Amino acid sequence: MAECLPESSGGVVHPVDTIEELLKECDTIWKQMGEYQSKILLQETETVLNLTPKLSLLMMQANALTAECKQWQNRRPELISADPNALLALGKEELQKVKDELEMLLQTVQSKNKQLEEDLKRELQWENEQKEILNVLIGIKEETEKEFEKVSTRSLKPEESKLQNEIWKLQIHKEKLLNAFSEFLEKHFPLPEKDRRNEQFSKDPEVELLTLQDILERLINKLLYTPYEPYVTIDDSFWPPYVELLLRYGIARRHTGDANRMRLEAFHL
Repeated sequence: MAECLPESSGGVVHPVDTIEELLKECDTIWKQMGEYQSKILLQETETVLNLTPKLSLLMMQANALTAECKQWQNRRPELISADPNALLALGKEELQKVKDELEMLLQTVQSKNKQLEEDLKRELQWENEQKEILNVLIGIKEETEKEFEKVSTRSLKPEESKLQNEIWKLQIHKEKLLNAFSEFLEKHFPLPEKDRRNEQFSKDPEVELLTLQDILERLINKLLYTPYEPYVTIDDSFWPPYVELLLRYGIARRHTGDANRMRLEAFHL
């Protein structure tokens, strides 16, 4: 400490100057300590404020768990009965209930499995039928392509040319018959006007009714293109008097198991 004291020009130390410098240095250090202490207190306050909600929640959970633990520790199990026979009878009764419930569940599962097996069997049968139909159609297509290739690779003979002309004439005659038939149906079997429809024939007067020609076309197309399923579903667009007309005069017939389906009579067979 003596080494830091200032000396005069003659080598004599001035104690007053030394004490003042020490006091100034102490004041500076004291101010720095005060600033550091303020910063530390501020940081501790912010940390406590940030942790206060979480700490309160944890304390509440800890108190609740402690109370529940004490409650379970103080609780004593109550015996139903000390009689072994009573306990045995009670156990048998519970086992019988469980057995009955398991038997009901087993019956339900078995019934469901049986239904699924029947559905699977029907689907497999339908798939096999579709495969057979597809194979037949593929065979017909291949045969038709072969015949077409044969016809295209050679010139037509006079007899074949004459036959071709007859086919064209028949097609033209067919178109004429269809047009005449369409005009006949449109003239003699028109659709009823909306304000004249009988309410007992139409549940929804706003539904768009099919003409008799449209109904016949549906029946014919269904019979020709899907002969294995020729039935058409009768919905609100079928005017009941038209349906009754077709059934009464033997043009169509209902499905034996579903009165809402009908098919065209197979006149071509």
